[in-house]
Amino acid sequence: MTFLTPTLAALAAAVAVPTLLILYFLKLRRREVEISSTLLWKKAIQDLQANAPFQRLRRNLLLLLQLLVLGACLFALAQPQVRGTAQSGERHVILIDRSASMSAADGDKQGASRLDAAKRQALDLIDSIPEPNLLGRGGGEAMVIAFDTAAEVRQGFTSSRADLRRAIESVAPTDGRSALGEAFTLAKAYAGKRQIVEDKGLILSGPTATIHLFSDGRLDDAATVTPEVEDQVVYHPLGTSGAANVGITSVRAERSFDDPSRLSIFVGLQSTAPLARSVDVQLALDGQVAAVKSVALSAATPAERQPGGAGSAAPAAIAATAAETESEPIPASSGAVFTLTRAQAAVVSVRLRHPSDAAPDVLAADDEGYLVVPPAKRLSVALVTEGNFVLSYALEGLNLASLRVMTPAEYQRLIDVPASPELAAFDLTIFDRWLPTRKATGNAGGDPKPGLPPGRCLVFGVVPPPPRGLTDKGGADAALVLDWARDHPALRGISLDALTLYRARRVEVEPRTPVRVLALSSVGPAIVEVAELGYRAIVAPFDLMESTWPLDPSFVLFLASSVRYLGHDSGLTAGAEGQSLGQVRTGSTLAELLPSGARDVRLALPGASGQVIGLSPSADDRVAYGPVTSRGIHTLTWEGPKGPTDVEVDGRPRRAIAANLCDASESNLGVRSRLELASRVVQARVNAGGPGVQRLWPWLLLFATLVAMLEWYIYNRRVYL
Repeated sequence: MTFLTPTLAALAAAVAVPTLLILYFLKLRRREVEISSTLLWKKAIQDLQANAPFQRLRRNLLLLLQLLVLGACLFALAQPQVRGTAQSGERHVILIDRSASMSAADGDKQGASRLDAAKRQALDLIDSIPEPNLLGRGGGEAMVIAFDTAAEVRQGFTSSRADLRRAIESVAPTDGRSALGEAFTLAKAYAGKRQIVEDKGLILSGPTATIHLFSDGRLDDAATVTPEVEDQVVYHPLGTSGAANVGITSVRAERSFDDPSRLSIFVGLQSTAPLARSVDVQLALDGQVAAVKSVALSAATPAERQPGGAGSAAPAAIAATAAETESEPIPASSGAVFTLTRAQAAVVSVRLRHPSDAAPDVLAADDEGYLVVPPAKRLSVALVTEGNFVLSYALEGLNLASLRVMTPAEYQRLIDVPASPELAAFDLTIFDRWLPTRKATGNAGGDPKPGLPPGRCLVFGVVPPPPRGLTDKGGADAALVLDWARDHPALRGISLDALTLYRARRVEVEPRTPVRVLALSSVGPAIVEVAELGYRAIVAPFDLMESTWPLDPSFVLFLASSVRYLGHDSGLTAGAEGQSLGQVRTGSTLAELLPSGARDVRLALPGASGQVIGLSPSADDRVAYGPVTSRGIHTLTWEGPKGPTDVEVDGRPRRAIAANLCDASESNLGVRSRLELASRVVQARVNAGGPGVQRLWPWLLLFATLVAMLEWYIYNRRVYL
């Protein structure tokens, strides 16, 4: 048994109990009255004797009952409670997952969300931590961190249960994805008391904190988290493993290359339901319903039917390994395709409508998807080369609005002109074995260096120098392409099996940079994509003329797909391909390049609140906001000139940016029974605070009320012992 407020109860008892006893010792002052006989006043004489200050206190049932009432009230004031097991240790770090999957309504039998269940368990954990004694010693303290892709300290270390409860109850769900890395790093920064010791460096100087993780285990980066030997990690799982959910995992729009007014919208779906079901996909353009399609989804494949699982004829060693590895059912996948004629720009929204007789869908965050589709147009492309008939011939065969071939010297003269209108007219620039020299931003005295210009580029035969995340390690011998990103729009439906590089280029991708490897050769990355604020480029660092690619039909397909992706689709895709221009994934940073001279920039967030945030453009006219925590359409407005795809409303340019969850891992609601971290496997602890905290003060108050009623009855009956 523990007490929440023992100090307050002790102070009240020190005042109330002596006061009650003194009342029974006080000698009453009575008025003297002459009477004829004292025979009838014998009882009064006994009462005077009882109130003599130095006479021994007589046994009095009323006093006993009043002491019981007072004791019960004081005991209730201390707020006693009984729990299964009290938490050991002095310091605790509470990590609460607030990502989209924690909004699933399977936290308990009453239909509460996983986050609500996590908060209740965290509150029970707080109640189970020992309180300090009257001298402020011997108790424990805790801190609270809420996280999705980003982590936030909601309450630093404190022994105040009121502050901790307030921090836990204030954690709100987001539409972001979940990642443990930043939260665990933040917890480690607070968990251990360390000090610098001569000749030993930074060593542990006190007890470490126990890290409590409240999550459903949908943490894709858990394998990169490395706890130290002294770290104590407790995993509290939330939710049910068999939760049925149908969600949108990708939304993509594509305009026909030959007829840009023909728009196709692709919606990818995923179902974790154990039974086959159907769902209606509703498409709306600018808020008006345009089409509805019914999609049939098969049942999720049970774990025992997976190849190499428990039901396969795998060797004993493989079967034993599979038994040790936690397996989950394979979600069923399907999709819908909408084809329509739409030359104008549009805000596209896709929603799932579940049949009334279907099993309830427990997660609503993945039932919506959004796209901002720019108006249809044929592309203007610039080719910068000293002479490459393969590229020129292939581009002339594409349905382009214009193709301008220029030498590096001609392009360099254009880029040296600030805000050149000629360069602004190109939707895409293709560089062949050359990059323009540019002065780095903020480098007032440095020499210009080769680099990518702002905008969208396709680069062949050269490696963009740092800080773009790529390092050129020099030439290499012949190489073969081993693998490529088949889901990327530039490589979708293309085979690179026959591609041979006679002279490859060794390229190293630096970690934690906005570079994605699209194709991998035997000597390293063969095709990469660089995507960051104001820049997007696909880079093939090898020389086309020193490979078999120009003779392969896959090259023409790659060129057409890359031109379309960089010129059109990079603003039309949301989902597995990652963040695109005009789109942002929840949990990421919204970053936009505004026209020069933009001021009074405001960002309106989606939702009923209508919250508007002021943003300040940087010196190069960029604005950023993040992490984005809500799905929907975010609207940027400003004063000043508008861009080519921006609209003007009430005298202010406006730009819409769509934010989507579109994450297959978040939509898969299976709860993991253990976390496989980099250095250990952490087993789940269900309801680690014991069978629950039982607060005793209501029963004590009820007992005090009953005793007070009994005392009142005895007093009125004048029954004394």
